[in-house]
Amino acid sequence: MRIAVYAFDDITMFHLAVPQMVFDEVTRQGLGEWSTVLFSERAGRVRTAEGYTVSGIEGMRAASAADVVVVPSWLADGRSPSPALLRLLTQAHARGATVVGLCLGSMVVADSGLLDGRSAVTHWHAVDQLAARHPGIAVDAAALYVDHGDVLTSAGTASGLDACLHLVRTRLGAAAANTVARSLVVAPHREGGQSQYIERPVAQRAAPDPVAAACEWALEHLDDDLSVDRLAAVAHMSRRSFVRIFRASTGTAPAAWVRSRRLDEARRLLETTDLAVERVAAACGFGSAVTLRQNFASAFGSTPTGYRRRFDARVQPPGPSSRRGALDSLSPGAATQGR
Repeated sequence: MRIAVYAFDDITMFHLAVPQMVFDEVTRQGLGEWSTVLFSERAGRVRTAEGYTVSGIEGMRAASAADVVVVPSWLADGRSPSPALLRLLTQAHARGATVVGLCLGSMVVADSGLLDGRSAVTHWHAVDQLAARHPGIAVDAAALYVDHGDVLTSAGTASGLDACLHLVRTRLGAAAANTVARSLVVAPHREGGQSQYIERPVAQRAAPDPVAAACEWALEHLDDDLSVDRLAAVAHMSRRSFVRIFRASTGTAPAAWVRSRRLDEARRLLETTDLAVERVAAACGFGSAVTLRQNFASAFGSTPTGYRRRFDARVQPPGPSSRRGALDSLSPGAATQGR
């Protein structure tokens, strides 16, 4: 898969590096043949916000055959992008490429018209600006990223990592995304949304952390009763205090966190074992295959069986019946992460 990343003068090195680090790690880990290229409106070089010069930048033609086109950020003054860049994005989308706007890059994607009548997210500093500039877009101020399958936007700065890992996950499966995340020493999933970072930092608590202890216990007992009352008891806290501190720590409710962890484990088992769906459901605490299917479809737009067919990580025997690449068979639905 070929990914084209837009570079421009005054971009920060972090924003420029994030998609390259995540997507190139796919190839470094032997998970797929993914390559990234930096392009701009003029081939040559760009000067970063930190004052460094990045050379070897290709021209717009480099994005003409890309499977994914990424606008990793944008200028803080929110100026309008050039007609040439907007045209490139719409043409890429028309031929089937996925268009990605990370952080303030969401503004550029919105200007292209690809988000009209849809939802999107951007850095919380620019949420009001995006909503005023494009009233037809439902701006989600809380999500870490919003994925429509063909267009993906992310919230501020480090949320670009979440969005890029999500892209790996939708195409290659949870195990591949976990491998990339582990190599980069980042979380494969972050809980909550960017609302937890908006000018209200959470006070640091001295160790030991009872909420963290309850989470660790829950991960080892996914097939057990993980009601709020049970988790609060493990943390030796009242239900009310536990819920309040849990939400402050993770940005989400205990029940939502438990459901996400159970779904993570279900995906891992579907990818790496031949357990029947009923046994996967029991092992992950869903109680029944019906409940697992309902939650799986709601979260991933797929059945457990369909997911296993796409992302079976076990070694397959050679021959014409071998599994094709996940990218060829996957038709991702819209998804929102972060709330």
